[in-house]
Amino acid sequence: MGFWKTWFSASEAVATPKTTPFEETSVEATGNSSPSSDALGAERIVFSTERDIDLYELEELCDAVGWSRRPLRKVKKAIEHSFLVASMWQVRGNKRRLIGFARATSDHAFNATIWDVVVHPDFQGKGLGKTLMKYVLKKLRSEEISNVTLFADPHVIDFYRTLGFMTDPEGIKGMFWYPH
Repeated sequence: MGFWKTWFSASEAVATPKTTPFEETSVEATGNSSPSSDALGAERIVFSTERDIDLYELEELCDAVGWSRRPLRKVKKAIEHSFLVASMWQVRGNKRRLIGFARATSDHAFNATIWDVVVHPDFQGKGLGKTLMKYVLKKLRSEEISNVTLFADPHVIDFYRTLGFMTDPEGIKGMFWYPH
């Protein structure tokens, strides 16, 4: 476990207060997605750890990126049993739109696994996926989780590498069991 100690050294510990339902966060984005709260119709990007997510809105987000549909009752159960749920919203005036989502499971002490990271295609390539992941990692670190894993499709491995993820340097290979 020496690798994980170096990746999350004490100097990188994050002291984050408990999450409020919505947090406005500075977003390093390009294009028209930078947050602003000046004018009534201005666009802002906000993050939330609220679990009360409209499952149909989440399903639309997943449809937009081409994910296979999953039974909503199971999605609801997965969210309820997750250690962390993070959502990213575009806010214009009094309207909000779900544009990103991620969740993590955990043993509540050492380990967490990030699942279901999704950003709407209209908001990809603007730095928002990176910001969502940094938000999730910050929240996990604030709970003193020191070992964070995830599963990535081949076409997004380079994205996660830019965030510091790598294949296990100790050579541990994951194993899977599926019912026959």
